[in-house]
Amino acid sequence: MLRFLGNIIWIVLGGFVMGVAWWLAGVLALITIIGIPWARSCFVIGLFAFWPFGRQSVNRRDVKGFNDIGTGCLGLLGNIIWFIFAGIWLAIGHLTAALLCFITIIGIPFGIQHIKLALIALAPVGQTVVEVERQRWD
Repeated sequence: MLRFLGNIIWIVLGGFVMGVAWWLAGVLALITIIGIPWARSCFVIGLFAFWPFGRQSVNRRDVKGFNDIGTGCLGLLGNIIWFIFAGIWLAIGHLTAALLCFITIIGIPFGIQHIKLALIALAPVGQTVVEVERQRWD
């Protein structure tokens, strides 16, 4: 229930705008045809930007147990290209939203989440989003 409440408040505190920005970057990448690999990352992380609480971004190598095309040398090259064309702009958007969230005490956890997303925005290739396991307090 707290995750749901956090996600609802998140939408108001910049999550909706940044989720749309991620999806817009994905659509622009799709239009270029050669940007299709980046578009997939944009849509996955865009959904994460809409509903971040209860999920986390991890390296695909950690999930799969082996390297794939996005976690090797080509992934590094893809992240460099991404950084130049879109990553820096999405990161600036998340940092701006984080600063606005940090104005209030209630907004601090949401500002921290924006900073996490800003770091992901700098290098999204090779990342995936997974559900966070619930902790049992026995």
